[in-house]
Amino acid sequence: MEHALSDADAVPRSAFALEHASKRYGNVVALDDINLDFATGSTTALIGSSGSGKSSVLRLLLGLEWPDHGCVKADGHVLERSRLLALRRRVGYVIQDGGLFPHLTALGNLALLPRHLGWSAERIRQRAEELAALTHLPGDVLERYPAELSGGQRQRVALMRGLMPDPDALLLDEPLGALDPLVRHELQDQLKLIFDQLGKTVIVVTHDLAEAAWFAKRLVLMRKGKVVQDGRLEDLRKRPADPFVTRFVEAQRHLPEASP
Repeated sequence: MEHALSDADAVPRSAFALEHASKRYGNVVALDDINLDFATGSTTALIGSSGSGKSSVLRLLLGLEWPDHGCVKADGHVLERSRLLALRRRVGYVIQDGGLFPHLTALGNLALLPRHLGWSAERIRQRAEELAALTHLPGDVLERYPAELSGGQRQRVALMRGLMPDPDALLLDEPLGALDPLVRHELQDQLKLIFDQLGKTVIVVTHDLAEAAWFAKRLVLMRKGKVVQDGRLEDLRKRPADPFVTRFVEAQRHLPEASP
């Protein structure tokens, strides 16, 4: 007999959630009583201008910051400080410019967490080579130091570092923001393929609407610590929830038309 789906079965399990979360830094309100839920296996893009609260969302989800009010949930449970280490082992985190340690080779940067987890040198090398192939990084780059790498190579290594322990989720904070347009376009394509292939929970922060729409069907537009609209690109274009949404969409610059 076939198993009938219950209502609970039909709803994707939540990987992360913010419930009435607020965060201040002195007089600056970073997050203002927001509610967000990120389903397991989904890809979400957080967009908005600088200071809108996008990066603060990621920092709360990782436990790098703690909400002043409200709570963070991971896998349906309220995040507690005693569970932070276990959480961070299951979540890859990639920031702009990569954040690589300059005194370590690319392989040395990749090996930091696996060594802490007790991996052998052989296992670390094998995993690094798998990810180098996935990210189209030449194998000899693994022996170079960050200063010897191009911007695109450093960002690939940063992505590989986030993926080394095969995490359940990947959080990316403006991962391509510092790259030149050609490299950025190439890595956008590669990241999209990687997101689709791996099927992980992905939350990516960007201020670029086109990039956000390329990565994810779900876009969360933020402003002054609040969620202004949560939906697809077509929702933002055709059914804006606020005049700011229209201004944000129209502010995305396009190339001028060629002169006759």
